[in-house]
Amino acid sequence: MSKIIPLVPVDTGTAYGRPAPSHLKNMTEVGPGTPMGELLRRYWHPIGLSGDATATPKKVRVLGEDLILFRNLSGQPGLLYPHCMHRGTSLFYGKVDATGIRCCYHGWKFDATGHCLDQPCEPDGGRFKDKVRQPWYPLQEHYGLIWAYMGPPDKKPVLPTYECLDQLDEDEFLEADDSSIGGGGPRVIPCNWMQHYENLVDPFHVVILHASFSGTQFVEEMAVMPEVNWENTASGVRTISMRHLPDGRSFKRISEAGLPTLRVIPSPKVGRMGRVESIGWILPIDDHSFRIFVVGRVREQGELSRMRTRMNGKLWEEMSEEEHQMFPNDVEAMVSQGVIAHHSDEHLATSDRGIVMLRRMLMQQLDVVAAGGDPAGVHFDAHTPGVHFTSGNFLLD
Repeated sequence: MSKIIPLVPVDTGTAYGRPAPSHLKNMTEVGPGTPMGELLRRYWHPIGLSGDATATPKKVRVLGEDLILFRNLSGQPGLLYPHCMHRGTSLFYGKVDATGIRCCYHGWKFDATGHCLDQPCEPDGGRFKDKVRQPWYPLQEHYGLIWAYMGPPDKKPVLPTYECLDQLDEDEFLEADDSSIGGGGPRVIPCNWMQHYENLVDPFHVVILHASFSGTQFVEEMAVMPEVNWENTASGVRTISMRHLPDGRSFKRISEAGLPTLRVIPSPKVGRMGRVESIGWILPIDDHSFRIFVVGRVREQGELSRMRTRMNGKLWEEMSEEEHQMFPNDVEAMVSQGVIAHHSDEHLATSDRGIVMLRRMLMQQLDVVAAGGDPAGVHFDAHTPGVHFTSGNFLLD
């Protein structure tokens, strides 16, 4: 009689042979000539605090481009291509004077808009200096930030203003911050900008990451699982979260992700009610890193920087690797997806509807720009009213 040998079940679903992951290139890559790079270049972007432009040249990297920021001694800021058009020496080593910046190698001097003012090694100070120009980008200063426009010159829009920053109460003033408030980590966050942009329309992670998993980071009311609706706006996606509190009241919280990289997120402190008090701009440094600039209405100096999250009683940079593992924040959740998230591996669910809407909105704008049109949210009339947001915290009886 033959012995019956039981069948050993075949292992399925292992990682063996899985295809290499991929990402949404059109959404994530921001360099010159890429679809998203061309869309983002149709808007103004904050590239630093006003105080970052000084007589000491400063390296900045924006949308995958390396540039030099400086301010001449007459007070005008400039943003130039870093390699001197003469022989390619970096203007980081240049010397700034009243009218421009002079290359350390042979002394060619450029003003804030790239005009060559002097070629001291050439006869008569450079007989053809008026025929050459160092590549440059336009700058404006507003809200304590320096803004750059890096797109086609004939498509340059007016620098937008924002109602919530222009309408101050009597005891309020504006403060600008460059510490990436809202990113949950360091000033420069080492992953793709879209991983934070999509985080803005994901209110459910607040209850898990910021409450039950890492301990309550904000206030107890934020730990209540919300009822969520999303709406398309003229230039973004609005998230409306309703939390029904144990005392019978309801906490309504409205936030928005807007073009080009706006994070319009009200304070997570329930005590701060009413209209949104600050706006953030995600600056894509390149495909693999970003930072956030924030401007807000405050009543005390340093109020914005005090909004930075503390985990286990510490700021992110004060924590050990073990503490980061025990108390993960947004930065751990975003960066651990990879420098660019593996979109091919995703399994989106009903709670991700806002992310789907945001991606569709971006795809529509990519198509508009590719067809030669003007993307949503850009204006060319200097008298255009300030942008209005409905974002805020509202406690309902």
